[in-house]
Amino acid sequence: MAVFWIAFYILFPVFAIYLCQKYKALNRVGGVVLCYIAGLILGNLKFITAGHIDILPRGFENTQDLFFILSVAFALSLIFFSLDIKGWTRVAGKALLSFGLGTLAVLISAVSGYMIFKNMIGGETWKVSGMLIGCYTGGTPNLAAIGTALRIDKTVLASTQISDVAVGALYLLLMVTIMQRILLKFLPPFKPYSKGEENNPPKFGAEMADYDSYEGIFSREVIVPLLGALGLALLIVAIGLGLTFIFPEDYAMVVAVLVVCTLAILASFIPAVKRIRMTFHVGQYFILIFCVVVSSMSDLKKLFTTTPAMVGLVAWAVFVGLILHVLFAKVFRIDADTVIITSIAGVMSPPFVPMVAAALKNRDIVVTGVVTGIIGWVIGTYLGIGVSYLIRSL
Repeated sequence: MAVFWIAFYILFPVFAIYLCQKYKALNRVGGVVLCYIAGLILGNLKFITAGHIDILPRGFENTQDLFFILSVAFALSLIFFSLDIKGWTRVAGKALLSFGLGTLAVLISAVSGYMIFKNMIGGETWKVSGMLIGCYTGGTPNLAAIGTALRIDKTVLASTQISDVAVGALYLLLMVTIMQRILLKFLPPFKPYSKGEENNPPKFGAEMADYDSYEGIFSREVIVPLLGALGLALLIVAIGLGLTFIFPEDYAMVVAVLVVCTLAILASFIPAVKRIRMTFHVGQYFILIFCVVVSSMSDLKKLFTTTPAMVGLVAWAVFVGLILHVLFAKVFRIDADTVIITSIAGVMSPPFVPMVAAALKNRDIVVTGVVTGIIGWVIGTYLGIGVSYLIRSL
């Protein structure tokens, strides 16, 4: 029975990817949501059926913990392999300033949110605030990494991600519809770049416009180098997890996650590694495994009581952070489109940048969004873990 559920963890994300590729409606929902729903049903059948059905084998928790840790570690390694850190030089100073101000705004909103909601959510709120800082400077991979490093309760982690999906959907809708018109009342309009490198989106693994397309992944020219990338990721994960036997238990997983991040970033400087196509896609696949595992480990009954307050904290972090970002941009005379795209890159992650740029009818800002989002991937985990420990004493 355990073998069957291990296969489910590995194969259901493949099925979710297939459904999203085949049906546009499901693609709008997203693989993360599909995997969360599947995991919640799997892990809570006993609750759903009033105790009549309980299909997970006894003692399966250890296997779930192993999948939880490995899925995050492999996802971080493979996503970071695709980084084009040298491409950061392509982004103008105003864009980097906007990203920095957006990061500062998220720090303020997440820490203040912790102070407001800590008694409503409980003793793990300091960890949640750290996860939100990481998530809203670079996206879900950072949230997963910080949650793993801090050994957060799996139900609280699931509640955070579910709330993030709900609030993120509203945030994205506002950004692609009315936000540009609103911000132009306060901020200057975007001035087109002069023709040159800014108009050529940087490549890392695969074009960001095709981030959700797995077409050709099993072709010989793609799969063979990818197997090499998986081998390198395995080595990095082994080094990171090996350190957990050396450091004290309270800090062992933090060290492991930070070592995996650092080694994977260093590997991205190796031209042969960076040239491997679709490492980002395989990293996203491991994120989907993570989503299935986490949701299957969560207590649906506890989730119902945790999520309302969690939605409040997440909404505070996102929208108060956005308001602060706009106020800072007003002071520094940053244009509306740059604020929107750097905010999207942080809150939603780089894959959403081309879509939002298209909605804004501004091709010039693609590089700005992609590169600042990549910077967020790099710094988000370090920043989130560091701030978590700082606010724990507040």
